[in-house]
Amino acid sequence: MRAHYDFSSMKGTRNPYIGRLKESITIRLDRPTVEYFKALAAELGMPYQSLINLYLRDCVVSERKLKPSWIAKRGRSTRIRSANRRAAAR
Repeated sequence: MRAHYDFSSMKGTRNPYIGRLKESITIRLDRPTVEYFKALAAELGMPYQSLINLYLRDCVVSERKLKPSWIAKRGRSTRIRSANRRAAAR
């Protein structure tokens, strides 16, 4: 390895893929979920946001779909009435 490198003649170029890399969003997660991913990320030595992204990407690649048990137990009309009641209470 050289002791000194001359970067003055280099021309910097912008990354043409920067718009496709990641998108910053706001998402609300419950505290236990965030704590779980933070603890797991600390064990693995990586940022917890990256770990959550990897997990979600795995869900996308494997086309995993969530089937919550509470949806199967309640009918659609019950869910709509419940949502309307919550909205009216606000």
